[in-house]
Amino acid sequence: MVALVGDIGGTNARFALVEADGKIHSVVPLVCRNHVSLVEACEAYIRQVAPDRPPRRGALAVASPILGDEIQLTNLKHWSFSIEQTRSRLGLEKLDVVNDFVANAMAIPRLAPDDVLKIGRGEPVPHAPIWALGPGTGLGAAALVWTGHSWMPLSSEGGHMTIAAANDREAEILAFIRNRYSHVSAERVVSGMGLVDLYAAVAATSGKTPEPGFTPADITDRGLDRSCPICVETIEVFASMLGTVASDLAMVLNARGGIYIAGGIVPRLMPWFTNSDFRTRFEHKGRFSAFLAKVPTYIILRPLPALAGLAELVKVD
Repeated sequence: MVALVGDIGGTNARFALVEADGKIHSVVPLVCRNHVSLVEACEAYIRQVAPDRPPRRGALAVASPILGDEIQLTNLKHWSFSIEQTRSRLGLEKLDVVNDFVANAMAIPRLAPDDVLKIGRGEPVPHAPIWALGPGTGLGAAALVWTGHSWMPLSSEGGHMTIAAANDREAEILAFIRNRYSHVSAERVVSGMGLVDLYAAVAATSGKTPEPGFTPADITDRGLDRSCPICVETIEVFASMLGTVASDLAMVLNARGGIYIAGGIVPRLMPWFTNSDFRTRFEHKGRFSAFLAKVPTYIILRPLPALAGLAELVKVD
């Protein structure tokens, strides 16, 4: 029996089919804005890759908390949907819906050594808690805890916790952003959408005029090639603040199993990111700096890890 899996982000939806043995194939990305709804995007994908072999099971990972049948997507409001109505419309016997970073976390125990890049020191403690964290369109986070016989994912909305400044410069930048929003969460700065606000804040607090219409890709490209000093500082602050967020999460669960960074932005910043202040900031925790120095941090290099996590969810025993 073939299953449909999909990783639904705020910008792109990536679909695939999973065979009974867990093999993933027919991966197709779709641009969300080109489709009026999640159901319509799923139907378009099935028509494209499996018109004569419709899936009977499905699992979707969405950038939203899962609180019941009605799913309200945080950064893609017009794709909000009912799980049961979607299952019925697609003719599925069963449809599981999980938070997108739950799916990323579920993939971590199945990653090969070549699927990750370690940054800094520290070694994982077997069966200790693990975090998956990732800046993409938004900022996702989910944890894994060992139950004694298997890994259990814990859904989280950690990306919406209040971001804290670690120095006077960051306090100045966050004060500017706070004038725009009633609450400055981690996602407001450590994400794709956050990069745009961060760029505007760095420019304004430096007495500069930001370029109109700059996208996250423009900012990272011009930061990496050092053609724009404001973009350079923007990605430097981004990396440092990501280190703060990662260390805060590590402290919450004593995550000595490691922090795994997923999402689309950090791989775009490689190899620069490996020498950024991310790891320095991660370990900068006063009396707990020595504790965090022992916690490993990794960049997930495997493309679309959430699909691997979803494949586990639909796998036939």
